[in-house]
Amino acid sequence: MFEKFFDTVKTILLNSGFADFFTDGGWKYAIMIAVACGLLYLAIVKKFEPLLLLPIAFGMLLANLPGAGIYHPELWVLGEGGINYGNVLHEGGVLDILYMGVKLGVYPPLIFLGIGAMTDFGPLISNPKSFLLGAAAQLGIFVAFCGALVMGFTPAEAGSIGIIGGADGPTAIFVTSRLAPHLLGPIAVAAYSYMALIPFIQKPIMKLLTTKKERLVRMSELRSVSKTEKIIFPIMVTIIVSLLIPDAAVLVGMLMLGNLMKESGVVERICKTAQNELMNIITIFLGLTVGATTNAETFLNLQTLGIVLMGLVAFCFGTAGGVLFGKLMYIFSKGKVNPLIGSAGVSAVPMAARVSQMVGQEEDPGNFLLMHAMGPNVSGVIGSAVVAGILLAMLPR
Repeated sequence: MFEKFFDTVKTILLNSGFADFFTDGGWKYAIMIAVACGLLYLAIVKKFEPLLLLPIAFGMLLANLPGAGIYHPELWVLGEGGINYGNVLHEGGVLDILYMGVKLGVYPPLIFLGIGAMTDFGPLISNPKSFLLGAAAQLGIFVAFCGALVMGFTPAEAGSIGIIGGADGPTAIFVTSRLAPHLLGPIAVAAYSYMALIPFIQKPIMKLLTTKKERLVRMSELRSVSKTEKIIFPIMVTIIVSLLIPDAAVLVGMLMLGNLMKESGVVERICKTAQNELMNIITIFLGLTVGATTNAETFLNLQTLGIVLMGLVAFCFGTAGGVLFGKLMYIFSKGKVNPLIGSAGVSAVPMAARVSQMVGQEEDPGNFLLMHAMGPNVSGVIGSAVVAGILLAMLPR
């Protein structure tokens, strides 16, 4: 009787996920679970971008539990006719089904819809020169792109890595899902981790590249923007950007649709849905499925280290590009522009703008740069989407 009992227990243990830890390569599961728990710690305790880092980390945890079978990477291998979505629907688990929204490019544009519904483009309309600062802050994307090529990445992989410098997680996911889907997990983790670290990354660079006199500049109050201007702006941006760079149309179009719903004031109910329920649902789906793609084979290698390194380079050069262009504007405006607002040209809204405000108030507690920094900040959102369209148009898929 006892022998039968022990045989049953032995069979259960041998068929459990615990047994896989003692097979060849089982140590990789343990490391990935530890990494997932570390990211959960950063999200919950340190509050580093918790809205997305928490579901990403938990998706990573679920995908790396041996034997769970929640996500099946083999279903996403490209065949002669592309991905067989029929097999995914019939044989896939819940995360495979949800991951279709990433592969088909559904989730990132819907995130942009929600962002647009929460964004005020007033500071940008009031000070159109902010567009230049947002454009200058995209420097990090191209520097990281070139650096990744030097490190041996393919052009498509380099483009996916470079877009990390835009400080825009949905854009990074959108570009990577098309150019280098096998790098989706590491790039998403790197992008959102660095977004959470923006105050620590940007402040030293901002102080290094500016003088105390420049940081003390108080900018004149922005003019008020009419409702008509705010309604015309998203329509005109959609038309101009979509005609110039068709590959950017879906991101920019959804961003501007969300903003138009907000500024028009005639669709308050669906605007609130885009801002809250829809945004929250898509955030859960996006984070969970992207985290699930982060398995040991794609994460535990030197390639991931290179992605993390070039992601940091992208953020640093993006910040430096915005600040240095801000210094040029300081010179040509005869001291009327505070260069600190240039660092907000990366599209982490509104965190980057808050960092500009924070550094400015360290020098002068009465200096309020937040609204001035929001101009380049929201232009950075448009800028990163435009650069994404350029990369998608130029690079082979």
